[in-house]
Amino acid sequence: MQQLNRANIGLTESLPIKVVQFGEGNFLRAFVDYAIQRLNKEADFNAGIAVVQPIDRGMVSMLNDQDGLYTLFTKGIKEGQEVEEKELITNIVKGIDPYADFHDFLDLAKEEQLQFIISNTTEAGIAYAATDTRDMRPPSSYPAKLTVLLHERYRHFDGAEDKGLTIIPCELINYNSDTLKKIILDYIGLWKLEEGFKNWVLNACTFHNTLVDRIVPGYPRDQIEAYNAQLDYGDKLLVSAETFFLWVIEGDDRLKQKLPFHKTGLDVKIVKDMQPFRTRKVRILNGAHTAMVPISILYGNQTVKESVDEKFTGPFIQSVVFDEIIPTLDMDKVELEAFAKAVFDRFRNPFIKHQLASIALNSISKFKVRVLPSLLEFVKRKNSLPVHMVFAFACLIRFYKGDFKGRELPVNDDSEIVAEMAGIWQSGNYDAIAEKVLSKAEYWGEDLTKIKDLRQRIAKALQLIDEDGISEGFIAFKNI
Repeated sequence: MQQLNRANIGLTESLPIKVVQFGEGNFLRAFVDYAIQRLNKEADFNAGIAVVQPIDRGMVSMLNDQDGLYTLFTKGIKEGQEVEEKELITNIVKGIDPYADFHDFLDLAKEEQLQFIISNTTEAGIAYAATDTRDMRPPSSYPAKLTVLLHERYRHFDGAEDKGLTIIPCELINYNSDTLKKIILDYIGLWKLEEGFKNWVLNACTFHNTLVDRIVPGYPRDQIEAYNAQLDYGDKLLVSAETFFLWVIEGDDRLKQKLPFHKTGLDVKIVKDMQPFRTRKVRILNGAHTAMVPISILYGNQTVKESVDEKFTGPFIQSVVFDEIIPTLDMDKVELEAFAKAVFDRFRNPFIKHQLASIALNSISKFKVRVLPSLLEFVKRKNSLPVHMVFAFACLIRFYKGDFKGRELPVNDDSEIVAEMAGIWQSGNYDAIAEKVLSKAEYWGEDLTKIKDLRQRIAKALQLIDEDGISEGFIAFKNI
């Protein structure tokens, strides 16, 4: 089987570099590069991508060996139907390792048609390193590298306003571009760069916060023979991803003109404020995940798909989302329900085996961020407790006991929390357990015993879980 490269497949197109992308990992290749290819095909975008390796060890050499080409396989559920597709991604023009080819890296700043900087350097990538200097080749942090590149562009084009860049980070931190912009300005001050450059960054460049959402398992090592059988070339960089795709970018009408995603079928939302979409994702997608894990593990399920398909846990999780979480959100109900239905399609994806044990990590802190705000908002709006979320909360507390009906549970958290929860369970008194756990403001951000009836209801749920099991215990609990 011949190796994948442009000569072997007869690909002669030459795209101008309009995008510099920091990061060559699976997510960017299955998300951003795929999205740009859709723009090229459906909106005549005509954009090539230059990929910069952000750390000193990476995959740029492998990418260059294949002339920037690789195959993307997408699999998932759409409106209840299984969908499988594959596509050869062709828009990466070159890969650059700035640690080996620093001049090539700087030359990217001189590209006439360059418009966009896109990145995903992991959550830790947008960080300030005080030890970085402007004469390092290159600086260690991503923001410092970008500052060097922007400064080179500013100098090369004599500060021309129309050579400013649109900067769109995709790292999974809230306010990612605001954070990146602040660090760049910090480097400008630290390095004593000219005031004109600072003004150019502030006025000629634009920074856009984002929310990205797509599960990308990456290189399917365990099933590689089945994937290779679908190709007539050798591809060392093929990548697999789910069908679902969502990209929310803060921007105005000018950004919509620069990135005409409205001409494609992709779910890319360019909006004034992305925070409602982030809240929607955290509360519905992440909240459902976190609420389901303890109750589903206690019930005996092992995977997310099994949890949403099972006759008891499936409807239970549906009720958490549709009856208790969605009523606490201010976005359009039809849109919220459509998003939630897509979430459950993702949970049912037969191509991704998402083990509950693997997402049980740090369940207490996750519950605080992802589920508790919905519970508290429900109480505020309805003046009553959400039955399913309260029972899920009780299951979380019961999970941290560490065993259930002769089974050891996959509790995985900070050792102090695990030890503390085990100690609380020593008393065996459900009222005392509920009191001690709910009063721990360091867990929840506040004393939850002050929520009317919550301590009593949690204590009763704990008792019923031990006496009757999960499904029978819940039936008795909701009928009290």
